Amino acid sequence: MASVSKRAKLVADVFPIRFIPDTSILWPGYITNHYIGYKGEIMKNSANTSSLSTQSIAKTAVVAALYIAITIILAPISFGVVQIRIAEMFNYLALYNKRYIWGVTLGVFLANFTSPTWTLDVPIGTLSTLLVLILVRWVTKRIPDMRVKFLVTDIIVSLSMFTIAAELHWISNLPFFWSWLTIGLGELLSMSIGGVLIYALGKRIKF
Repeated sequence: MASVSKRAKLVADVFPIRFIPDTSILWPGYITNHYIGYKGEIMKNSANTSSLSTQSIAKTAVVAALYIAITIILAPISFGVVQIRIAEMFNYLALYNKRYIWGVTLGVFLANFTSPTWTLDVPIGTLSTLLVLILVRWVTKRIPDMRVKFLVTDIIVSLSMFTIAAELHWISNLPFFWSWLTIGLGELLSMSIGGVLIYALGKRIKF
């Protein structure tokens, strides 16, 4: 029996287990048990991956939906040269997980269709959001303190409002630097208010 077990081990080591059929007529114990264990592990990992993927998509969709809803509900202060877009607080979620880059970007894309200047807001706002959040992730990845990450994110996102200022200057011939100042300050305010909420939630919820 010992020699049979050794031969079974030798065959199992030489040939990949996945090619050996799941049947008990092979050498007792070794190959069959190892194959079943291998197959079970693969199925378990596959199920876990599928579950995580579904959960990730769901969380991304929820963030996009919340961004759209808040922007539309607060539409009077979400667009224009003086705007406080409270939904921008979701930008901070990119610090917790990169999937939220896509959630927020999708939210901006769809919400901007309700803008009076949607023809430019949709492409410019969407692209700007995507690039800025990628930049935020890159700049803050080595910062250990989450509070500092929030502060850096607030500054970067607020400064990025030059894109909206340029857009308004082109469409309505509004002063570029004045528009940048007012929109930037509005963004700073909305991000600061929202940052307190997101930071507090981050202490209690796993984003």
